Amino acid sequence: MTNNDLFERRKKVVPRGVSNAAPIFAKCSSGATVTDVEGREYIDFVGGIGVMNVGHCNPKVVAAIQEQAAKLIHSCFHIFMYEGYVELAEKLVAIAPGDFEKKAAFFNSGAEAVENAVKVARHASGKQGILAFDGAFHGRTLLAMSLTSKIKPYKLGFGPYAPEIYRQPYPYCYRCPVGQEYPTCKLKCIDQIRNSFIGNAAAENLAAVIMEPVTGEGGFIVPPKEYFPKIKALCEEFGILFIADEVQTGFGRTGKMLAMEHWGVVPDITVVAKSMGGGMPISGIVGRADLLDAPQVGGLGGTYGGNPISCAAALAA
Repeated sequence: MTNNDLFERRKKVVPRGVSNAAPIFAKCSSGATVTDVEGREYIDFVGGIGVMNVGHCNPKVVAAIQEQAAKLIHSCFHIFMYEGYVELAEKLVAIAPGDFEKKAAFFNSGAEAVENAVKVARHASGKQGILAFDGAFHGRTLLAMSLTSKIKPYKLGFGPYAPEIYRQPYPYCYRCPVGQEYPTCKLKCIDQIRNSFIGNAAAENLAAVIMEPVTGEGGFIVPPKEYFPKIKALCEEFGILFIADEVQTGFGRTGKMLAMEHWGVVPDITVVAKSMGGGMPISGIVGRADLLDAPQVGGLGGTYGGNPISCAAALAA
């Protein structure tokens, strides 16, 4: 079987909207390499879009998956609980920054975790507005897609989008969105956000600001060192929660366990996914216990969220 053979089969049964970077079908993988169905070996610089930080088929992750699969594949944590979910929550709470009491909950995808972070922020604050940024990517489900910045290909034809989402330029010093030069600018982009509370989105209605520490879809943009401390201070001044979307930047991808550690900023809620699971689908939110406890019983969750095998893989990763 060749790549072309499989690609012809794919075209007949898989929608064109499901994109592919190249007409290559993987057969097996190990560490940093992937071998296709024709025996060609590739160095994988994509890592499953930021998922394989511990490498393909990491032996510890594989062993954890195999051991767990023989014991309990699924029960739904809402019906029969299991230790792995609790142990992973304990681990994530220990990893996440902040000296306050924290809690964690698990879901299936980064987009789902983003949506639940927004749900928690809205419920806890009693406010509806969410401030997102140009160049942001937060997922492809309705609310996450609405937070995502790029219209093509992610949003075109899928409207109407979720309401109460406001947008500001991401701090991009190389091409400054407010026409300044760093560092003499004194971060006028922060002043622009402050001014937007008058003419764009009232701070009294903003539940949260959500940001990627480093943008992943709008180019890999790293804000200046002063930016995140100032944005967090602005949030605290106006009673707005700060959500860090660490789906792609988390778990060592920037040299720290979580990228926000580079700026010494403690988010109210952190969104995690991708490399947390070592290749298995799992995501989560971790943050202030008082916020995560705000939704009523049954307000958070899902059938597969924190699946036993995914939790075992995450703990190994």
